[in-house]
Formats: sequence, structure tokens, C-alpha cells
Amino acid sequence: MAKKRGNDKCAWLLGVGLDSDGHKRITTGPNFALFGGTQQTHLEMTEKAIKINEKLTERGKRLAEVSHEEFTEIAHSVGLARHEPKAN
Repeated sequence: MAKKRGNDKCAWLLGVGLDSDGHKRITTGPNFALFGGTQQTHLEMTEKAIKINEKLTERGKRLAEVSHEEFTEIAHSVGLARHEPKAN
């Protein structure tokens, strides 16, 4: 029986393309899963997920090891932006 390590954290990127052209697309990687989208949307999600992983590797970190602020910085550097909900 494998030992459980209490400090092992797990983190995944989940991408959902809300546009569609009738095809079902699923791409998974070491710490990401991407679903849906048109061919272009899915390609863009895949490229950004791969770039995020490259940035993490450059820093010698895993996704579960970065702070929210550091993830936001990495995401911004690959072209992602946080969208704040509109106030009522």
C-alpha cells in the first residue's frame, strides 16, 4: 500500500471553450484538461496551457506550488487576463 504524504497538493488548469463548431475536442496534459471550443479557441487554450507549464518549469515549480499572485503574473505573461464580474 502506498504511503500518503500530507503535504502533496494537486492543482489543475481547466479550460472550457464555450464556442462550438460541432466538433468535440478534449486535450489533456501533465496538469491541464481542456474541453470544447472551435478549432481556433481550442488551439489557443492549448498553447496557453503549454506556455504556463513552460514558465513553471523555468521557475522550477509545479502549479500547486505557486501563489495566486505568482499564477496571475504567469497567466498574464502568456496573454491571459482576469475578468472581474460587473457590479450590479
